[in-house]
Amino acid sequence: MNLKIVYLPIGVGTYHMETAHEAFEKSAELLKHLFGDEVVIPADILFSPDAVKEQMKGASPDLVILQNITFANAAYISEALRHYEGPMVLWTLREPVGEAGGRLKLNSLTGTFSAANTYHQIRSDVPELIFGSPEEAAVADQLQKICHVVRLMKAMRSLKIAQVGHTPQGFGFGRGLDAEIQKTFGAELVSIEARELIGRALALTDEESLPAQEEAGKWIRGMEKTPEKNVRDFHRLLKAYQDWVGENGIGALSSRCWPDFFVEYGTPVCSVLSILNAVGTPCACEADTYGALSMWIGQQLTDQACFFGDPVALDEEENTLTFWHCGMAACSLAKPEEGAAVGVHPNRKIGPTMEFGTRAAAKASILRVGKDRNGAFRLLVIPAEVLDKPKQFLGTSCVTKLSAPVRETVQSLLEAGWEPHYAVVFGDVTGEIEILGRMLNLPVTVVK
Repeated sequence: MNLKIVYLPIGVGTYHMETAHEAFEKSAELLKHLFGDEVVIPADILFSPDAVKEQMKGASPDLVILQNITFANAAYISEALRHYEGPMVLWTLREPVGEAGGRLKLNSLTGTFSAANTYHQIRSDVPELIFGSPEEAAVADQLQKICHVVRLMKAMRSLKIAQVGHTPQGFGFGRGLDAEIQKTFGAELVSIEARELIGRALALTDEESLPAQEEAGKWIRGMEKTPEKNVRDFHRLLKAYQDWVGENGIGALSSRCWPDFFVEYGTPVCSVLSILNAVGTPCACEADTYGALSMWIGQQLTDQACFFGDPVALDEEENTLTFWHCGMAACSLAKPEEGAAVGVHPNRKIGPTMEFGTRAAAKASILRVGKDRNGAFRLLVIPAEVLDKPKQFLGTSCVTKLSAPVRETVQSLLEAGWEPHYAVVFGDVTGEIEILGRMLNLPVTVVK
């Protein structure tokens, strides 16, 4: 998703202009290198609030980067904030070090203090802060992370999340509310009863469900072990979900699973969700809508499917926390040499469900969009590593190694009342989640 980024290099002409223009040119060069035509760069430093006003006129940006090339008073940022309410970066340049007692050439840091003070007085959120020269790798890395999150937030305003059926009794932590989701994340929540999708599946012929059969054949192994009726019903259910997702522009989905699909339909929905996850629609089971949103965020930041599961076992010696679920993990997360195998549900003894341990990932994150005791949203992220481990239990499993002590981590999560479902993201998104929390004005818990 393309962005429009407006760069506001502000300053006054009484500082060392040779140094100021050199900093401006290098900063503009970096921004152009990172973001190409997405960034609007002025021809020169903006030496007055009126110049800021002119640069902002009709811009409608997704992000503003305000950089104190030199000190500039609060009137500059005030003018920017008059025209803009979205995410803003305040970029401070390092002061060049010359001979002792020499001239202060830029005074960028004081300018940022002035800008941050005014921002604090006018807005309730906090700006993103960057400190460093354009030649520093950390500056480029932070700019990229910020823009990655801004893209995510822009996409989230177009996201349509589906809630299929209701959460089972005792699983209310995942029940989504449309107004809350729109207010906090900008996304739209739509709902459909599980029986409606069951009805759509039952109405399909074998011929009509052939595309779903072909899709399933690309991903899963061992379907010949499943009774023929369950195979046919699985293909029809997959086609029903695929069609409904496509017709309604669904970007993420939470689905009721038990008991409806076992009792009323006779075939589980687990493998349907597994394939949808693999082909790019994040899906959580047990109708956990905030779990699905967690997965969508993780997928947006990594372009990879996320694992969804319960924390079921810890090992202090290996410092690992194992996540598991009945068998709906994305087929794409299976080890390539083993593939995504088919089995039966560990409790209901009906298939097809998925059976595998996930592939390894040197960098991963445990992520949850959750709520506190007062019903306010909060974010959790734990950097981790996914180990190359075999399937731990019947179903699908993912063994994560933490950097923080696992026993203390689990205890802290329990004491803070975090939910029993998590997304395991196949990539380190810690920095991005911290930025997202600031931009959404949500508290972020990071366990390192």
